[in-house]
Formats: sequence, structure tokens, C-alpha cells
Amino acid sequence: MKQEGTIFLREQVGKVRAAVIGDVMLDRYVSGSVNRISPEAPVPVALVQSERSVLGGAANTAANLAALGCQVSMAGLAGEDESGHILQSLFTEAGIDGSGVLVRGGYSTITKMRILGARQQMLRLDFEQIVPLDEEGLASVLRWLDERQAQGLDCIVLSDYGKGFITPQLAEAVIRRGHGWKIPVLVDPKGSDWRKYTGAYGITPNLKELSDCCGAAIPNEDEAIERAGVMVRERYHLKYLFVTRSEKGITSIGAKEIIHCPAMARDVFDVSGAGDTVMAVLAAALAAGKDSETALKLANTAAGIAVSRVGTYPVKRAEVLDAWESEGRDLRKHYRPLTWEEAEQKIARWREKGETVVFTNGCFDILHRGHVTYLQQAAALGDHLLVGLNSDDSVRRLKGPERPINGERDRAFMLAALRFVDDVVVFGEDTPRELLSRLRPDILVKGGDYRADEVAGREYAGRVEILPFVDGYSTTRTIERIRERGEGQP
Repeated sequence: MKQEGTIFLREQVGKVRAAVIGDVMLDRYVSGSVNRISPEAPVPVALVQSERSVLGGAANTAANLAALGCQVSMAGLAGEDESGHILQSLFTEAGIDGSGVLVRGGYSTITKMRILGARQQMLRLDFEQIVPLDEEGLASVLRWLDERQAQGLDCIVLSDYGKGFITPQLAEAVIRRGHGWKIPVLVDPKGSDWRKYTGAYGITPNLKELSDCCGAAIPNEDEAIERAGVMVRERYHLKYLFVTRSEKGITSIGAKEIIHCPAMARDVFDVSGAGDTVMAVLAAALAAGKDSETALKLANTAAGIAVSRVGTYPVKRAEVLDAWESEGRDLRKHYRPLTWEEAEQKIARWREKGETVVFTNGCFDILHRGHVTYLQQAAALGDHLLVGLNSDDSVRRLKGPERPINGERDRAFMLAALRFVDDVVVFGEDTPRELLSRLRPDILVKGGDYRADEVAGREYAGRVEILPFVDGYSTTRTIERIRERGEGQP
């Protein structure tokens, strides 16, 4: 199975041709730091530091397929508004053929705005208009799908968010075509009435969606999932039912076997869009002829990456491949900080994808809550956080001959273990100016009472952000307290 998954990720996934049909949305993220409560009401005040827009809803499934390397076409509905224009530009950036997206005047593109403070979601604002697909639109989508199939198609995904695009007529027509073309049609369902999905190759509900379909709450237990799943699979004449079960992974229910695939052990940071990631990997793997167990394990691996990132995040093929091949390895044994050349190359790859790089630096000798909070806030400013770490010799010059307490390899390991730190690079100078001259990050972050024009290496960054340190936390003070307590012993 391991080898099959590796072959799929290295050689086969790029050949998969997928069509995604569903409710397209724009996900907007407004990120800021939270340091006080509003005097007007008992609510936190977020100082806005960055804004970004990404593909959401069915478009996120398409984005995940594209990030895996698949050839993706998208059908949906958007308006002639700002969000609609942003959607189209994001399709282009992601390499997605958006020719099936109908543009309707007077329609407001579905948009979800999430307000984040210290990378935690504080509030979500939804702008939406539910408009059922009309007969003209149905005919247009089916013509578009027929054209895609004539050019070559390996799988179809119906991504239903209940916003009106996936009508019974559309779902039934697409599933019939899938049967005739002998290609799998997978459905991400919505609502309690699944009759329109009858005959689909597979449906991917989460536990709540399965409970809604059955009309009663189903406990997250193997036997209960099996009973409900077998009944639903038979009722709607499905080949497979894939039930996503949060921390318990995914269960596949087929005619001949039931497979329970446990989730990968990961810190869960944000579940937004994780179901779309699962759908994308399942669809691509099944289209490539992988068995259901391999497809499930690949989907679990990708989902583990998705939930460890902030917001809607299309998981990249290289990330899945790295996690797939490194599963079971000992991180402490294998981790080492980046060389300067490796850091330059990694930043170049991020930039090619239009992603924002944040850089900060420090000694981080005894990692404490103040450090972690500061790094979390720095990471919230962009897509990737790279930490420059003072070498042992550099720390001795800056802090004195008795420092550091922990060596640079141990300090680098501790930083890299934080979910919001992408990687670590060590520098031996007193300041990171020379390193910054090579890395040239988009955002340079410094903590404390500095002014932006005082920060070393500022001329090599797109902009400088100053973040306050958390009061009451200091490595030097921690060491002093340890010494004081030691001296007090008889």
C-alpha cells in the first residue's frame, strides 16, 4: 500500500482529469492581533494586519485537486461583482479551467469572511443569495460537461453546499452520464434528502450529515457507523459510502468490505475545508484506480495537513508526498534546520505560488509562553513563517559565556515542532542582516519596543511589523529564578 500511494503521488496524480460541479464561494480572511477588549462592548479588538482571499466551497475542492497536480475544470455560479472577479482570477492562478462557471448579473457571489485574532477564528460573516439553477443554466452546465468528457475525463465531483446549484435535475443527469461514461461520480452531500444522489459511485458525508440523512444522531462508534452506513449505501444504490469521523478518521463502506482508517495524529488548528481536501484526494486516487484502503489513507494524510493550517487551505502534492513517505519516522532523529541555500529555495517555491513569507529571528533559548504567543502572532501575518535562529556562538556573544542553556540543534527542533512555524534557519552573526539580504522575506517581524527604522536588515524585506512581547515572560528572568531557588537550598 505504501508503494502504491507513492507511485500515485509521484507519477499518476498529474494525469487525472477531474470536473467539479457545485456551489462556488469566495473565502476571505482578515487577520489581526488581539491585545485588548473594546470599551464599547465586551468583545475583543483585532488590529487588522493582513487580508487574503481564497477559493471556497466547491471551488476549494477544485483548488485541492489542482494543488495535487490534477487537471481540473470547474462549473458553478458567480456574480458580476468584485467577489466574482476575484474568484475568476483565483481560478487562473490555481490553473483551474473555470469555463463552466456561469456569470449572472444581479447575483451576489457567495462570500464568507472570517475574522482571525492570533490565528484563531473570532467571527464569520456570510454574504449569500440562494438561487436555484434554472433550465437554461442546467442545459449550459450539461453541454459544458459533455465537452469536457469529449476531451477526456476521469472523475466528476458534485460538491453540494445547499446553495441551489446542485438541483435534483442536475445531480441525476450528471450521475447518469457518469454511469454511461464509466467514470466515478463522487458527491459531497447536503441536507437530509439524498434521493437526488441515487446511483452515485460514492458519497462522502461527515458524521452530522450521515445523522441528518438517517433522521437520528449516530454515535461516533464503529458499529453504529457500520449499521447506518450499510443501510444508506443500499437505500441509494451506492458503490461506496465514505464517512469522515473527525479524530476517528474515515470509514469506507462497500458491498464486500468495511474499512476503518484511523486519523493521523495531528494538532487540529482549523477544520475549515478539510472535507474538501478528503474529497479531492479520494476522487483523484479512485480515478487513478487505487484501492479504497490506499485512497482512504492518502485522504487521511492530506486531511491531517489541512487541519493543521489556518483557514481554507489547498494541500499541495509535495506536502502529501512528504507526509506519506515520512510517516512513522522519528522527527527528533531526522530534523535539522535549513541551510541558507535550502531556505532560499524554499522561499522561491512559496513565492512561485504567490504565498506570503514572514521572517522573524531570535535566540529562543528556553522556549516559553511569551515566545510561542509572539511566533503565533507573527505567523498570522502571512502564509509561511520562517524563523532565523542565532547560533550558539552568536548567543554567547550576545548573552554571555554561560548561554545558551540549550544548543542550537535542540532550539531549532523545539521551534520546528510548533505547528505554525514552517522551518528554521541558523545564522552565526549578531544580527540576521546578511541572511536577510539573501532571503528577502515579504514581512520582517521584530518583537519589543523597536521602531521599524531600527530593525537590522529592514531594507531587505517588503515591510516591517513590530509586535509587543508578552509581559511577564523572559528567558533571562527564568534562569535567575532557577538560580535563586538553587541558592536557597541547604
